[in-house]
Amino acid sequence: MGFWKRTLKEYNLYGKQVLVRADYNVPIDETGTITDDYRITQSLPTIQYLLEQACSVVIVSHLGRPKDKHDQKYSLEPVAKRLAERFNREVKFAHDSVGDDAKQKVGQLQPGDILLLENLRFHKEEEANDDNFAKQLAQHGEVFVQDGFGVVHRAHASTDAITKHIPSVAGLLLEREAGTIVDAMAEPDRPLMTIIGGAKVSDKIDVLRRFVEHADVVAIGGAMANVFLQARGISTGNSKASQEDLPLAREIIEVATRRSQESDFVFYLPQDAVVASEITPRAKTRIVDWGSHVFADIEAYPNKPDRTAVEMGDKDMILDIGPYSGAFIAGAMQLCKTVIWNGAMGVTEVKSLQGPVGPFSHGTETIVQACGGAFGNQPHSIVGGGDTVGYLESTDALDHFSHVSTGGGASLELMAGNRMPGIESLWDKE
Repeated sequence: MGFWKRTLKEYNLYGKQVLVRADYNVPIDETGTITDDYRITQSLPTIQYLLEQACSVVIVSHLGRPKDKHDQKYSLEPVAKRLAERFNREVKFAHDSVGDDAKQKVGQLQPGDILLLENLRFHKEEEANDDNFAKQLAQHGEVFVQDGFGVVHRAHASTDAITKHIPSVAGLLLEREAGTIVDAMAEPDRPLMTIIGGAKVSDKIDVLRRFVEHADVVAIGGAMANVFLQARGISTGNSKASQEDLPLAREIIEVATRRSQESDFVFYLPQDAVVASEITPRAKTRIVDWGSHVFADIEAYPNKPDRTAVEMGDKDMILDIGPYSGAFIAGAMQLCKTVIWNGAMGVTEVKSLQGPVGPFSHGTETIVQACGGAFGNQPHSIVGGGDTVGYLESTDALDHFSHVSTGGGASLELMAGNRMPGIESLWDKE
């Protein structure tokens, strides 16, 4: 199917001043250091192409959710410095996205110059999709290039209203992201497996419904699995679980059960877990095996398993899927040609004291290895979600995957078939 909107390569940009909407919503620590620049690096091909067309480039983006323009911890100035490092050239910076400073610096640009404007969300008009604010932004360029895939599911001034005031086309990143995901949903190489993690069912209900109807295998992990386990009557102790999501979980289970009875479809919930009473590198962990009892039986042999091996305690928290569940998911992947993954299987932020894999990251690491072909089959794999991508970058595992998305929420919305204002508003190919 491919990408269905006009792209920057289908518009004469030579020598023009181009306004680019990027997604530089990147993590920045208290010292002002960018701790994960994946979204920045993925935007570079579009900017490089524009420079090769003798364009001057004005870039706009948002960062976080600032209260107002005085909330300087959300300034994009560190991003301008990182861009300068990546391009090995000066990247100018304006301390506002509209107003006198922005106008003056935009007006001084020469072909080959790059200017990054300050955080769009310092103005409440951005998220309000304000037409006057969009018109002011549009005055910064002759052509608008939408390349912020992570925001195109939002109807904001820099994704929707702006396209009414300036010729608007897609950048290389947006074209690749949207085209890859739409093709995977429309005509996947089957069997198709989806692995969904994260915290809340309600955040992913639309895509869960679609995958239960569309995929051949759906596996649930992360904190989200806790709600499904509770819906099945399994105690999850003190684990994180959104109680308001219980009705949604029961609905998904009912639909999945009905489909599995009618066709070759697998809906998988974890059968064991790594549990602890605290989330620290030194936490005492154990495996609770409530599903198959395989590990519990082996560890207790020749005696019967102790109750704590198959039941959660009141203070216990599920912090990762267990080895049996990880093996089942990895095993199912050996039979699949396409895998779509969104959301880690455990608490990947906790670092290990003794090795490269954290105490609650083994389930996530097993999936990474399976996608990389460590167990035989290497499926076509698409991965998204901020926590998942951050983990992959921190472990140098990005090259294990066919496509790593820069937009967690946007990729889910696109997979679910929901409206994407930032794409719909661009010029059609015809």
